[in-house]
Amino acid sequence: MIGNVVLAPFKNRSLPGVITQVEPLTDQKKLKHIDKLFSEYALKPEFIKFIEWVAAYTLIPSGMVLKMALANPKFLEKPKTKKSMSAVQEYNFMPVNLSPAQTQCAKEILEAIIKHKYEPFLLDGVTGSGKTEVYFHSIAAALDQGKQCLIMLPEIGLSNQWLSRFKERFGIEPHIWHSHTPLGKKRYTWQSVISGEAGVVVGARSSLFLPFKNLGLIVVDEEHDQSYKQEEQGIYNARDMSVVRANMENVPIVLASATPSIEAFNNVQTGKYKLLELPNRHADATMADTHIIDMRDSAHNHDKNTWLSKPLLSAVEQAIARGEQALLFLNRRGFAPLTLCASCGDKIACLGCTSWLVEHKKFSSLLCHQCGFTRPVPSHCEKCGGEYTSCGPGVERIHEEVCKKFPNANVAMITSDTIDPKEYKELLNDIETGKVDIIIGTQMIAKGYHFPNLTIIGIVDADMGLEGGDLRACERAYQLLHQVSGRAGREEKQGHVYIQTYNPDHPVINAIAINDREAFVDMEMESRRLQSMPPFGSMIGVIVSSMSEQTADQAARKLMMQSPMYNNVQFLGPAPAVLYKLRSRYRFRILVRSESKVKLQPIVKTWLESVKLDSSVRVQVDVDPYNFY
Repeated sequence: MIGNVVLAPFKNRSLPGVITQVEPLTDQKKLKHIDKLFSEYALKPEFIKFIEWVAAYTLIPSGMVLKMALANPKFLEKPKTKKSMSAVQEYNFMPVNLSPAQTQCAKEILEAIIKHKYEPFLLDGVTGSGKTEVYFHSIAAALDQGKQCLIMLPEIGLSNQWLSRFKERFGIEPHIWHSHTPLGKKRYTWQSVISGEAGVVVGARSSLFLPFKNLGLIVVDEEHDQSYKQEEQGIYNARDMSVVRANMENVPIVLASATPSIEAFNNVQTGKYKLLELPNRHADATMADTHIIDMRDSAHNHDKNTWLSKPLLSAVEQAIARGEQALLFLNRRGFAPLTLCASCGDKIACLGCTSWLVEHKKFSSLLCHQCGFTRPVPSHCEKCGGEYTSCGPGVERIHEEVCKKFPNANVAMITSDTIDPKEYKELLNDIETGKVDIIIGTQMIAKGYHFPNLTIIGIVDADMGLEGGDLRACERAYQLLHQVSGRAGREEKQGHVYIQTYNPDHPVINAIAINDREAFVDMEMESRRLQSMPPFGSMIGVIVSSMSEQTADQAARKLMMQSPMYNNVQFLGPAPAVLYKLRSRYRFRILVRSESKVKLQPIVKTWLESVKLDSSVRVQVDVDPYNFY
C-alpha cells in the first residue's frame, strides 16, 4: 500500500496523493473512502524519501514537492495508447573513437554503473573537448544494464542540436520533458518512466522529480548554469537536489561543465566529488585567440550612435570575405534597455515592477522583462511634451547596425522573444551549413552549440554583469564569457574572440584574456573563504511580500523583532529588495547566515512558524540563494 498513488476526497474535490504511512484503525466514522487506487503507479520508497528530504531541506511544503512528482492529475486518467517505445530494448548505440582522456573518463563512470554505486563525478573539460561523447558512452553502458537514464540540460526546449546528436548515436529519440512539451507527450513520458519503459529522458530541472522505476545514471550538463535554480513558488536548485537523488537511488551522477561552479570545485577539494578532466579540445583543435578592445582608447572608438568597434568590424568583414562566420554576443534582449525623455529626463518604468521598460522594435512596444507588462512606445513625453530617446544597445539595435554595415551579408538574430521554437531548428541548420554569415544573439546561443565554420566572436558589452551586487556576479560573468568564447574555432580553423570593454583590468576580463581559469577560481574561492560566504558558510533568504507596501514593511519588521538568538547565526534586515516591487507586490528581504556550515533550516522553520502574519502576506524561503533581487 505504501507508495501507491490515489485519488482522495478533499473538501468538494478529488485530488491525487500518495500513501506514505499506514496508521492503526481509528474511529471509522471520521474516515473517508479513497476515491480511486492506482497501484500500477506506486512510487519507490527511495523516491518518497527523496521527496521528504527535498521538502525538509528547501522548506517547501511536502505536498508541493509531491505535486512536482505527480506533475498532473490527468496523467492518471488514461493508460498509454501509443505503441510502446522501450528505449532500453530498442536503442542501437553508434560509438565514435574516443581520445585516451575520454576513454579513461568513460571507464571510471562505467565501473560505477556496473557496481550500481553512488559516485558523483565532475566532468571538467574545456569547450569542444568531447564531454558529451563521454557521457553518451556512459548512457549506453547504463542501458546495457537495463537501467534508465536522466539527462538534464539547462535550456532543453531549445537544444535541437543536442537532440540530433543523440538520435545519431542511439538511433532513437529520447523522451523529452520541459514546460513546453505538449500534455499528451508528457503523460506518455510520465507513464513510461514509472513503468520502466522509458530508457532515456532528457529534460529541464523539473525532470528531476520524475518517478523512475529503475534509475541507473543521472547526467547534469552545464552544471554551473543558473537556470537549474527554480526561483518561483517553491525555490530549489535542481543540480544540488540531483546529487541527493543519485545518493538515495545509489547510482552514479555526472556533472559536466567547461566552467564548473565554485561549489563543484570545493566539493572536489573536500573529496565529495571525483574529478574527471578533459584538458584539450577534441582532435587537437586549438583554443581561440582572445583580443581585448579597450573602448576608452580613441583608436578603437566606434562612430557616434553605433556600438561596434573598428577592430571588431574589421574582423567580421575579413571573416565574411574568407567564407567564414561571425557571432556577435550581447546578453540583453530588445532594442534598448531604457527609454527616457531628452528634455526632462523622465524614464518609462513598469507600473507593477521596479524596473525600466525595454524597447522592442519588432513588436513596436515597451516590455517589462519581469512581469510581461507591455505598452506602446509614446510619441512624446507625458510630463513635458518632449521627445523620448532610446538609451543603450540591445540585440535588436546591434542587428540594425550590422545590417547597415554589411548590407549583403545574411544576418540571423537569435533571442528567446524573437524566434519561434519551430523555426529554430531550421535556423540552426542554416547556420551549420553556412547559409548564415553573421549571428547575433543572447546567452541562448552562447553554450552547447557546435558551428564548424564559426571563427569570429564579438562580445559587445563584456562589462555587463561584472558588478552584479551579489557574491556570484564575477563567477557568472566569467562562466558566460568563457562559454561564448568557446563557440569559436572548434574545427581546424583558428578562432578569434574580440572582447569590447571599458574595464580591461577587471580580474574576470584578465582571466578570459590569458585563459587562466585556475587563477580566477583560486581568487574567487579565497575571497569567499575570507568572508565566510558559500560554499564556506550557510545562507537562507526570506522574502516577505504583499500588495500593500505598509503591510509588507510591518510583516518584515515583525519577523525580525521575533527572530531568535543563536550563536554563530545572524539575522540581517529587513531591507527593501533590489527589485522592490514585482508583479505589484512590495518586497522586503531578510538574510539568515552563518559563518560555518550550520544547518539553518530547523532554525528558520521554527522561527517562521512561531510568527503569525496577516493573511495577505506571502513569505518565500530561498535556501542557498543565487539571486538577491
